[in-house]
Order: sequence, then C-alpha cells, then structure tokens
Amino acid sequence: MQALFDYIISTENRYNNTVDVDDKKLIVNTEITERDHIFVNRIGTVHSCPVATKTKINKGDKVILHHNVFRRWYDSHGQERNSASYIGEDKYVVADDQIYAYKKNGKWKCLPEYCFIKPLYKNSKWSLRADENLSGELVYLNEYLEQLGLSKGSIVGFTPNSEYEFNIDGQKLYRVLSNQITIDYGSKTKNSSSSGKSVN
Repeated sequence: MQALFDYIISTENRYNNTVDVDDKKLIVNTEITERDHIFVNRIGTVHSCPVATKTKINKGDKVILHHNVFRRWYDSHGQERNSASYIGEDKYVVADDQIYAYKKNGKWKCLPEYCFIKPLYKNSKWSLRADENLSGELVYLNEYLEQLGLSKGSIVGFTPNSEYEFNIDGQKLYRVLSNQITIDYGSKTKNSSSSGKSVN
C-alpha cells in the first residue's frame, strides 16, 4: 500500500495516557476533549513512503507527527470519530508537513522547517511559569540551522507563542519552527556570549 504524495504511518497506540505506579499501569486520561491533546501519541512508524516525491525518510523509520493524526474526536451529533488521516488497520495517511522529525540510525533528525528545544527554567519565585523565558537548549536540529552555525547544545531564543510541547523519549521538548529562532546565546559547553547574536 502506497500513496502518491503522502506517507502511510502505523501505530500501536493512539494515546500515551498511562503511567507506571507500583508495578501497575495507571490511566491518567480517559476523555476525548480539547484538553486531551497532551496525551495523544506523536510517534509513528513509516509503513510506506510517497511514490511521487523523494525523501530521506524510509520505510520502517520512526517519525514525530502532528498530534491530530492519531487523535479521536466527537462530531456535532456526539459520535466518536477517527481523524481524517485514518484509513484502517491502525494505518494513517500523513502529509509531509505533518511530519517534524524522523529517526535514522538511532538518532532523531529534524526536517528543514523544525527543531526541538529543551526549555530553560527561571529561578524567580515570581514567575507564573518557570519555563516562560523563551529560550532553551537545542536538542534536535536540522541542516539549515547547522549552516547558521548552531549545533546540539546551543542555547537559543525564540519568538513568543512559537513553541509547542512534546514529550520525546521521556523528555519535555518544544517543537519550534526554524524561522522562529531569533538569537544564538552560544554553546552550553563553551563560554557563551552574554549579548548573543541574532539568527535568521
């Protein structure tokens, strides 16, 4: 089974809504509402690649997806529905702009438009959110950002409301568009510049 322009993605679990407590699994969310997006699984496996386009992604690769691919919802009549991507047998048709990264040789690689950032936390007790300082450490990036001189571990700033929260391999990360990275504060492993330099 192959699509002309889209990927076919499979998953075993639509939701990541269980935690281990004392050797037992506890379900932390059972509702389907506008709030359930934080529990939606965002990692799938490529069943087939598009026929008409070239891609670095191969069959069998893991990919990070938009949360609405696997998400279920209720229509205006109160009927539970699959997403528009669902085509049956735990398989989904996915456009290339719904894929943010893919795993190759055990490492996540971002597509050119995206990167993933580990948030930095404020020490101020007056902050409403400890991670609201619009900066973080690059964890997964793409070739475009590498050409700008950034690397894994670089501390960067990004524009307000450009971050979208993901949980990747047990780590809270923000997915940010590459063109929303505004400043390079320097590498975490080197002496960072206090002033920073603009990006893009």
